[in-house]
Amino acid sequence: MPKLLIPIQGDYVAPRFDLATEVLVARHEKGRCLEEPKTIIMERPSDEGLCQMIVEENVTDVVCGGIEELHYNFLVWKKVNVLDGIIADWQTALENALEGNLKQGDILLTGKEKQGAL
Repeated sequence: MPKLLIPIQGDYVAPRFDLATEVLVARHEKGRCLEEPKTIIMERPSDEGLCQMIVEENVTDVVCGGIEELHYNFLVWKKVNVLDGIIADWQTALENALEGNLKQGDILLTGKEKQGAL
């Protein structure tokens, strides 16, 4: 069963993997969540702890902001699909990832953010 993990900060994808204290985990199949995504609050930021959680929870996909090359390479070696450099609110990132429309380095603005940028 595919499982997606997104380190989050408030309503957004956390800008740095190693500083995230909150993660969203969603089991999915055929582009849809199988249940309500769950949020996990970590005791403290820990890139090693996050990598360990990803492996132990059998996470298949990670969507994140910045990630150190060491951790990126470790996760890829563990056969985890990592999409990094993502700037977006977590809901938009989740929807795009499930639809297969998310790619590395994507910057996704919601309607409200687009209006403010004009």
